[in-house]
Amino acid sequence: MTSGTRKWGTLVLGCLAVLLLAVDLTVLHLAVPALVADLGPSATQVLWIADVYGFALAGLLVTMGNVGDRWGRKRLLLVGAAGFGVASVCTAYAPTPELLIAARALLGVAGATIMPSTLSIIRNVFTDARERTTAVGVWSGVGAAGFAVGPIVGGLLLERFWWGSVFLVNVPVVALIVVVGVVVLPESRNPAPGRLDPLSVVLSVVGVVALVYAVKEAAHGGVGPAALVAAAVGVGALAVFGRRQTRLEEPLIEVRLFAVRAFSASIGATLVAMFASLSLSLILAQYLQLVLGWTPLQAGLGGLPGGVCAAVGGGLAGPLVARWGRAAVVALGLGSTAAGFGLFAAALSVGTTFWSVLPAMVVYGTGVGLAFAVTNDTVLASVPRERAGAAASISETATEVGGALGIAVLGSVLGAVYRDDLALPAGVPAGVPAAAGESLAATLHAAAGLPAEVAGPLVAVARQAFVDGAVAGMWVCAGLLAVSAVLAGRVLRPVPKVIDDPGPAVPS
Repeated sequence: MTSGTRKWGTLVLGCLAVLLLAVDLTVLHLAVPALVADLGPSATQVLWIADVYGFALAGLLVTMGNVGDRWGRKRLLLVGAAGFGVASVCTAYAPTPELLIAARALLGVAGATIMPSTLSIIRNVFTDARERTTAVGVWSGVGAAGFAVGPIVGGLLLERFWWGSVFLVNVPVVALIVVVGVVVLPESRNPAPGRLDPLSVVLSVVGVVALVYAVKEAAHGGVGPAALVAAAVGVGALAVFGRRQTRLEEPLIEVRLFAVRAFSASIGATLVAMFASLSLSLILAQYLQLVLGWTPLQAGLGGLPGGVCAAVGGGLAGPLVARWGRAAVVALGLGSTAAGFGLFAAALSVGTTFWSVLPAMVVYGTGVGLAFAVTNDTVLASVPRERAGAAASISETATEVGGALGIAVLGSVLGAVYRDDLALPAGVPAGVPAAAGESLAATLHAAAGLPAEVAGPLVAVARQAFVDGAVAGMWVCAGLLAVSAVLAGRVLRPVPKVIDDPGPAVPS
């Protein structure tokens, strides 16, 4: 096998792995109604089924990135992929809610080994700077497209099979990655890794999990004592963690990297871009199904243009960086994403057609693909190759935290505007106003049991209130992204070139 064949074969396998994880993040939401009917979990158990995967994934990313640097990235990726396949089977056939939660936790642990491994392997295989930027762009674009592919895959499977089928689809993909990866993937590791500090591992896991839990708790139940305590624990643990890293000879994370403007700005831009992406996913899925009345499969297909454009944007990142530099391309990507949200806000209404929001999807998708591609590559370009796993894990942790923040903050904005704008019509029976104030889904459920002369006006005002909240959320995202675009254009100049990278310099 030639070096060129192995190099591009490695990229294909990396793209398959990140596509697998992106799809798995989105299919569960479609399967929840069916698994609830089958297993009968409590409301608390449903939340854990949905969230435990993200907790395990986010909490272990930093540790697993370092394990890959020390143990071998190929080895960690293959073991993690095999574990992901086993956990997928356990999830699909879980007979009780408790076992389903445990299986989802195992999926998160396995996913934490895959995410930083793929990106760090790409960093070590593509030593030419321009080729690396293109490869990371393709990898990022495929990952972004996976968020659109997931609902389609889930919708197709759930129309014909039981809820566990959305997890079994992982198995053949995992088998392909493992079998081909044994031959194609090169092994790489840090030649002088030092020892792994156990206390740093504990502090990083506690800090990240507590922080993500606080954000999710605030989204589900408001800013109460549980969210505040978790946030305090998370911030405290991460503060001690950061201080400890400055005193270790071999830190889990080189916190001094955050003093490098390009690195910290790229992490910040990644967080903001994922904040916006998950916010849009939350709003659009509900809008298409609850306001326009689409089926889950139709809603999944409706989001496909944005995913395709994100993949195209990721592929365009390399040539554009070579021509204009990183700062300009990240600013363009974030600015385009902001424009896409503005177009969404202008187009959304109770009677909006799909063609009215298609331009917004195209502009948004292309922009977010560009932004993710260049920020991921800049993070890798800022560190030596032997620390690629640790750097990749920081970037992936930023995406997890950004996604959690997006759902929490935009969910709160949408909910607040929805409740304020919900003016119930006359004739609504007692008990319905409380349910209607929870969400549009709860309102539609309550309206289904009412006479048509009451249900019709109730549904109409509830849908309009939801659209008002969605538009407000879109403008919040547009403003945040516009500010981030301006900051990125200023802060990302210049990007330092790591000394062990033999590729040609990329303009900043």
